Amino acid sequence: MRGADNRAVKVTLVVDHSTGGPAIESGYVGFSYEKSSLTAGFFTESNQPLVLLFSRLGRGLLRLGGNSVDRTSWEKSSAGSTARAVGPADIDELATFLRATGWTALYGINLATNSPARAAEEASYVARRLGRHLYAFEIGNEPDAYAINHLRPPSYSYPDFVKEWNGFAQAVRSAVPHARLTGPASAWHETSWTVPFAQDEGQRIMLLTQHYYRANGLSPQSTLALLLAGDPALPALLDPLKQASRAAGIRDGYRLTEANSFYDGGAPHISNTFGTALWAIDFLFANARHGSSGVNFHGGGASPGYTPIADDGRNVIEVRPEYYGMLLFSLMGPGRLLDVSPPGTSLSISAYAIAGRGRTCIMLVNKEPLARINVEIMSGLGVKTATLMTLSAPALDSVSGIRLNGAPIEADGSWSPGPPATVAVRNGSMTVAMEPATAVLVTAASMDGRGQPDAVQSWLDAG
Repeated sequence: MRGADNRAVKVTLVVDHSTGGPAIESGYVGFSYEKSSLTAGFFTESNQPLVLLFSRLGRGLLRLGGNSVDRTSWEKSSAGSTARAVGPADIDELATFLRATGWTALYGINLATNSPARAAEEASYVARRLGRHLYAFEIGNEPDAYAINHLRPPSYSYPDFVKEWNGFAQAVRSAVPHARLTGPASAWHETSWTVPFAQDEGQRIMLLTQHYYRANGLSPQSTLALLLAGDPALPALLDPLKQASRAAGIRDGYRLTEANSFYDGGAPHISNTFGTALWAIDFLFANARHGSSGVNFHGGGASPGYTPIADDGRNVIEVRPEYYGMLLFSLMGPGRLLDVSPPGTSLSISAYAIAGRGRTCIMLVNKEPLARINVEIMSGLGVKTATLMTLSAPALDSVSGIRLNGAPIEADGSWSPGPPATVAVRNGSMTVAMEPATAVLVTAASMDGRGQPDAVQSWLDAG
């Protein structure tokens, strides 16, 4: 519940336009789904709610992988929608979905229970049907956990995996000469699997891939407070990946192609609360600050866990809070990160800024459950007004009542937000009033050489 005390704490932020940080490119936000979802008729152009929800995020990357990759076979004679077997009809439906959304696919291929010949046959069909909507192939999923998952003997090691991977990669490239590959899709072990893979296979892949979850969803220590506090170990994961991908000259750098709050499907009744929307915004910016090329949030199903979009296997049944955070982040559009001074308070508030597309966007995240905060922003912008978009909910632990600019996003993908609020900018300074448990996106047009705001897409068109 909102606090009864209407007094607001004041903090001041300074946006530094003289420094240019890493770039956030189009497609930064993506989804990761189990490959088995292909056999349910879920990813098809006829699933209009899903098409609309994906399209609202812009053109992104859909990764099809997960543990089901290494338990799903290719059956060229399959009529489609067959448990544990993907056939041509499933790929044909996926192609229609990708064309309808403008997204590309990172397509997972079974390594653990497959043969190179069958992998090559599948890759050939997928490449032919997806065409330009195929980003790359990913061979295997979390090979560093194969022994734990009883897919390989306990002695299975990184050299064993590389040998297998190269055999499959050669077969795929023989069938699809210009096939693009990624890897190694490690569960963790970034220094003993992912970094060595970049060194050994960097010339053969276009993206270095790693997975991330904050903690075990079944642990009583996996609380919303733990999630919102951020992960102090995250830089130690991301920076070696950045350095390894750069040293190996990997074209698209590195990306967390499977990530979310807590593994094992999430922490029930925590991973589906509004707080995860605010966490997702912080998490995306943390990745961007450390040079990642993007994040794919894992999802699927309707358990009270971490999926951004809940489904019954074929139909969207609910848009969860995490999706709202992904959408608000995406509405900033591509740009380059700017430095923002720390808020200088012990309150749990985050602030970020990017410049791009003729505008400057400032993201404010208030993770305090009760505190109202007046944020004075020294933006340095020579404009008179800026627009505001607000993401809100009754409380951090709410699972319903989420609103983006006053309106929910319905299961059919519809969204009818109110008009954007405005805030006056005087001498480059503005003050934004934030309620507890909210995020606010501040958007201001840049100035052209005549002292006039540049033309900017409306905030609604950006969606």
